[in-house]
Amino acid sequence: MALDDQKLLKRSSRMLVEQDHQGKQLPGCVVDMPLGECASSFTLENAVCNHGFFMMAPNNWIPSTKTLQRPLRLADSTTSLTVSISQSSRQSLSLLVHGTDCLSSCDQQAIKAQVARMLRISQKDEKDVQDFQSLHREARKRGFGRLFRSPTLFEDAVKSLLLCNCTFERTLKMAKALCALQQKLSQGLISLPTSPTPKITKRKRRSKGDKHTEKSTGAGKLEIVRDHDDQFLGNFPNSRELASLNEDILDNHCRLGYRARQILGFARHAERGKFEHIKFEGCHDLASEEKILHGELKRVKGFGPFACANMLMCLGFYGKIPVDSETVRHVKEVWLTASCFVHTAGTMVDEIYKKYAPFQCLAYWFELLDYYEKQFGKLSELPKSAYGVVTGSRIEISGRKCNEE
Repeated sequence: MALDDQKLLKRSSRMLVEQDHQGKQLPGCVVDMPLGECASSFTLENAVCNHGFFMMAPNNWIPSTKTLQRPLRLADSTTSLTVSISQSSRQSLSLLVHGTDCLSSCDQQAIKAQVARMLRISQKDEKDVQDFQSLHREARKRGFGRLFRSPTLFEDAVKSLLLCNCTFERTLKMAKALCALQQKLSQGLISLPTSPTPKITKRKRRSKGDKHTEKSTGAGKLEIVRDHDDQFLGNFPNSRELASLNEDILDNHCRLGYRARQILGFARHAERGKFEHIKFEGCHDLASEEKILHGELKRVKGFGPFACANMLMCLGFYGKIPVDSETVRHVKEVWLTASCFVHTAGTMVDEIYKKYAPFQCLAYWFELLDYYEKQFGKLSELPKSAYGVVTGSRIEISGRKCNEE
């Protein structure tokens, strides 16, 4: 490495020597991330602990230190290192990158870009916060205006599919299993199909009585990772890693059910360059929103109204509320509307929250967050064992499913 490069790295990051539980020294590198114009409205706790995505692997919120920890990818898009994100002052974040004592400027920029996306740290995001809070006085008092999301749009998309048609507890397990699978893929512990584009075959739907065996045999089969195997967790798999699999490997390992086929199809869709929503990041005109909602995303199997609206929210379009059974519960309990079903809730919430346009989704989530915290206490202080029960209710909801296959 050239001397000038070494000086640059020393100025932009600091080496930190950590110790594991046995006292062994471990390398670490601290990168400072200024908040810039977002500093006046930003607190890490509020920016993270407001949406179910922060509870989903590989995200790890540590209440005692108010630190968000998870793997992030370096500039090569392949190597992942665990990063601990904390707020060192009102003006900046501190990013502790574990497992290395030196980061190139490209790797630092890659990590900062992912952190900025997760926490919505940008000029446009700050404007959205200010504009929304000017419409919603209570949100301003509470410091609410940012909804947590993933470091990549692809991860947001897959997690949107995981939220559909199941309990949140099941969603958490599927996300965790996908991260465990990525760890094994990165270690070369899984025999991949020989075909470069494995064919997705039709499979019989399992009955409720059927169960996965603890260990499968044959090529492309592997042992299912149980929930307690935290040491095997890796990063969330990207489109390249998932596209290399077949449906048997994915479903046997992660127990995704019908979602395995949808997620594989979407990963291959992305790898063929047909996932163009990245073009709309930061572009917030109505024509773009219309194109996203009714364009190529809705043509991908699995993305019904709920998943599409959730993706719009992740992209920064807040006019479409993702409607599911939880929305129905909320309208019935908070707005005292008894005749509300999934297929009618969309029209109802459009009317209820229209005064907050174009930030209807933010107003809706503010109310959901308030409801959850009245029921369970501050989400930022909950133990991980309680994440699976953080939902409004488990009542039977009649009407259509949230995701139209």
